[in-house]
Amino acid sequence: MVPESKLEQTEHGLEPVGEGWFVLNAREAPWMARSGRPAVCGFEGASDFEQLGINISVLGPGEPLAMYHWEADQEDFLVLAGEALLLVEGEERPLRRWDLVHCPAGTRHTILGAGAGPCVVLAVGARDRSTGPEWGAYTVDEVAQHHGAGVDRETTDASEAYARFSRRRKTRYQEGWLDR
Repeated sequence: MVPESKLEQTEHGLEPVGEGWFVLNAREAPWMARSGRPAVCGFEGASDFEQLGINISVLGPGEPLAMYHWEADQEDFLVLAGEALLLVEGEERPLRRWDLVHCPAGTRHTILGAGAGPCVVLAVGARDRSTGPEWGAYTVDEVAQHHGAGVDRETTDASEAYARFSRRRKTRYQEGWLDR
């Protein structure tokens, strides 16, 4: 029998402690925020899930979900609210509520908030091959650079790819982020 993981109250919200199943509402979980980037709810606590990464991001207009990149595992994105712009393999595709984006391993991509207000995106990614040094790369792309979501030179170093942004900080859920 798989045990239930304990949820521990921290100054930023409830976090799972240890292995096991749990139920955690996004409004009660810790979030990460930084200027120019989306607010992100990670459900995993101190240790990453072994097989799947999952989070919710709230993007403002023009904010990139991530710098343009590819990963060695698949990633999928579901637009829960608002409008977004998918940058994929050098092309732009508009997204709206309930659109699912499937990126097989190796697909170069990112998503930007679009429209007049915030966009809420659920992101799910496999972790079979995307957690070590061969995880993927941030790649140079003219379309991504035009939108401020591209790097000037290819790198696998996240700190280099995100150098222009302030450091993420943990925060509590802010009222309204998910009420779209």
